[in-house]
Amino acid sequence: METPAFMPVGTLGAVKGLTPRRLRDCGAEIQLANLYHLALRPGIEVIEELGGLHEFVGWSRPMLTDSGGYQVFSLAAMRTLDEDGVTFRSHLDGARLRFTPESVVEMQRRLGVDIAMVLDECSPWPISKEEAAASMRLTTRWARRSRAAWREAEGRALFGIVQGSVYSDLRAEAAAELTAIGFDGYAIGGVAIGEPRGRQRATVESTPPLLPADRPRYLMGVGTPQDILHAVRQGVDLFDCVMPSRNARHGLLFTRRGPLRIKNARFRTDRRAVDEACGCETCSGVSRAFLHHLIRTGEITGQVLATLHNVRFYLDFMGDLREAIESGTLESVEPPAADRQGASDPPAT
Repeated sequence: METPAFMPVGTLGAVKGLTPRRLRDCGAEIQLANLYHLALRPGIEVIEELGGLHEFVGWSRPMLTDSGGYQVFSLAAMRTLDEDGVTFRSHLDGARLRFTPESVVEMQRRLGVDIAMVLDECSPWPISKEEAAASMRLTTRWARRSRAAWREAEGRALFGIVQGSVYSDLRAEAAAELTAIGFDGYAIGGVAIGEPRGRQRATVESTPPLLPADRPRYLMGVGTPQDILHAVRQGVDLFDCVMPSRNARHGLLFTRRGPLRIKNARFRTDRRAVDEACGCETCSGVSRAFLHHLIRTGEITGQVLATLHNVRFYLDFMGDLREAIESGTLESVEPPAADRQGASDPPAT
């Protein structure tokens, strides 16, 4: 795959509303799935028996699986943490699910994924420096165990995850330890979980230079096109976020002129495409008025069309950034408008 790249999030193996073919047609070269959710259903054994994750979901291009570290953060009330690993109580039925550094990399190996992530603790915000240090050092110890348990295979990669919250010296310590262990790539975790925007930006600026320049750098869970552009300028290669698909289902569409909240009454009779500069199936086939109607009435086709557009928008944006890097013009790239909500559009006629 070419980088910088955006990985659409298919938590259960599919981006909500999109078939694998449509996802490929949008230009996706890689997608992300979630180990925690797949382990709960249908289960690692089922997927392995059916030929692995690629065969199971019908996706022949690269796949990355998260390790469950985000669920350590998001499901804090339903898990217990210890030196050896984490025990979850399923959010579905309360069943016990045990993750250790060793079992996590083994499950990902059995799924046959191309990029596996080490088990980490994504610490919450706010957090004291002492708590963040303890959390980061636990993640680093788990990373060492994960690396020792990883079975090398051609075409497979294992990524370490730099934690440390907003504390730059902790991030530096984690980066040095992980680099010494040696991974195929390095992720920056624990970002955009509620910390002030200035501190988020500072972490994204200070961490990539600490990581090997010849290995991919992955900023986990970020985010807006503006944040992606900022991170690419710092040397980040890979991104994932639920924002394109989740926002689409709620009627927020990204355009080069700013986001459109398509439920707004002003679009009820708007004949124009969502984004006249976009070549996606939605923009070439339906009007804002029709999409407004579908989303307002809860018609599932509206969610599919909106998701198609948003995913294509993100992937096209990454293509524009790759071209800018090739031509040496990255610093002059203007980010898509963040808050204009299409207000600069002339009135519909």
